[in-house]
Amino acid sequence: MSTSRGNTSRKRAQKHQNKTAFKNDLHDTSQKTKFLNSMELKGVCKRCKDILEWKIKFKKYKPLTAPRKCVDCEQKSIKYAYHLLCSNCALKKTVCAKCCKPFDDQIKEEINEDKTIQQMLKGLPERKRRSIIRYINKHQEGSSTNTFDIMAHIEDVLAGLKKLDFNEDDDFHFSSSQSDTDNEGT
Repeated sequence: MSTSRGNTSRKRAQKHQNKTAFKNDLHDTSQKTKFLNSMELKGVCKRCKDILEWKIKFKKYKPLTAPRKCVDCEQKSIKYAYHLLCSNCALKKTVCAKCCKPFDDQIKEEINEDKTIQQMLKGLPERKRRSIIRYINKHQEGSSTNTFDIMAHIEDVLAGLKKLDFNEDDDFHFSSSQSDTDNEGT
């Protein structure tokens, strides 16, 4: 493809086609690579998140060796590379920690809904909490997440829990006629 002005369309296919996709952990099994692959990016806008995910995917991400100074509070509290604000300052200002641009209303709503989901999950038993987290992860892997559907599912699970809770007043003892017939059969 020529770099001349106006010549933006390519007529042919890519000359050297890759046989397999690049995997950042194919030959590198170090702890650093495992940590980067498991790292969860929070407090950044969608664009910055995509950029950081690309850097991690193609081994271009260089993590910090020591905490950096926050631009706002000037404390050494930045733990993630490429961030300008610490997580506390970014939350207070409701801006992206990397590009310092304000979040959209949609992202603010998602953050608030995520907090309400976390608050609802705190009161649940471990088994139910894990099943709901599996449900949320399953739906996030699909297309866009609809938090209203997730909230409805959590409420359904909670309603099911209330139905399953047995009161101390309930009688679960067999009547004497049933126990007599059981004894005759043995």
